[in-house]
Amino acid sequence: MSLFEPLTVGDITLRNRIAVSPMCEYSAEDGVPNDWHLVHLGSRAVGGAGLVFTEATAISAQGRISPGDTGIWNEAQRAAWARITAFITAQGAVPGIQLAHAGRKASTDLPWRGGKPIDAEQGGWTPDAPSALAFVPDQPVPQALDAAGIAQVVADFRAAAVRAREAGFRIIEIHAAHGYLLHEFLSPLVNQRDDAYGGSLANRARALREVVAAIRQVWPKPAPLFVRVSATDWADGGWDIDECVELARWLKQDGVDLIDTSSGGAVPHAKVPTSPGYQVPFAARIRRDAGIATGAVGLITDAKQANAIIENGEADLVLLAREMLRDPYFPRRAAQELGVKIGAPEQYQRAW
Repeated sequence: MSLFEPLTVGDITLRNRIAVSPMCEYSAEDGVPNDWHLVHLGSRAVGGAGLVFTEATAISAQGRISPGDTGIWNEAQRAAWARITAFITAQGAVPGIQLAHAGRKASTDLPWRGGKPIDAEQGGWTPDAPSALAFVPDQPVPQALDAAGIAQVVADFRAAAVRAREAGFRIIEIHAAHGYLLHEFLSPLVNQRDDAYGGSLANRARALREVVAAIRQVWPKPAPLFVRVSATDWADGGWDIDECVELARWLKQDGVDLIDTSSGGAVPHAKVPTSPGYQVPFAARIRRDAGIATGAVGLITDAKQANAIIENGEADLVLLAREMLRDPYFPRRAAQELGVKIGAPEQYQRAW
């Protein structure tokens, strides 16, 4: 395997193994993506990526991180996404959508305005969570979801998947990482429930597995379904790689095709030992021990590093975030560095 070999997942074949990782832009109004999103995502499709993911896209207004988040809970949002997916597809890339619910980390201001919690007067709302525990002590306490609330979240994910298909997306990724709602259910540091959704690993995984099952009802195989996980909380007593491997085995049985392997985000006191490719070993272990395809993400910044991850069998896909912000044409530069010839749009061919 190598970085520029095609990757087939379900009924989709990616032209290479480079994916644009979901990156929040905080630039939507009422959840509707706009020209910014068209140019941001479209330029990376032109840049040669095989898969272009949207930012974390809220399944409901309640599930937004901020008022600037994109969404896919209504028809106006679906229609706006359709224009963007059509452009991505026309450039030879595959459009993917990450479906998300922010949980207790919802109702915050835009990052460049400080990112602090906002109240109703500022357009905010009371966040939902598995348990009534604030992310940090001085933040508002979220409301603990009851059984009906969990069922509504599952139904919202299902409805979002229907709209995603109608909007032209070809891959769905469920966001179960970075301290957002589905990760909150998984982490014993956040989930202190004593019902069927708390306690044992099987119970803490229940909400995510119900979401997977609901989406598979309307997004049946062979349509590809990914799940992004945090492989560890990086905190004592928290979610860890051993539990994550077991979860990955269950998700494979449930019809998930690939585990997008990140880490952290559940608690503010986590000590994350960041270094180039620091999360790659988690992707490698899940791939080996759970027997499922994985994506590696996190401080992957150069062509040889990305290619080595694939060649060494540590992951099947590499996802780039900040490097793609710095250079939308990273795949084209990487191909030149690795001595690989790739196609270019007709408008750009004189440059290659």
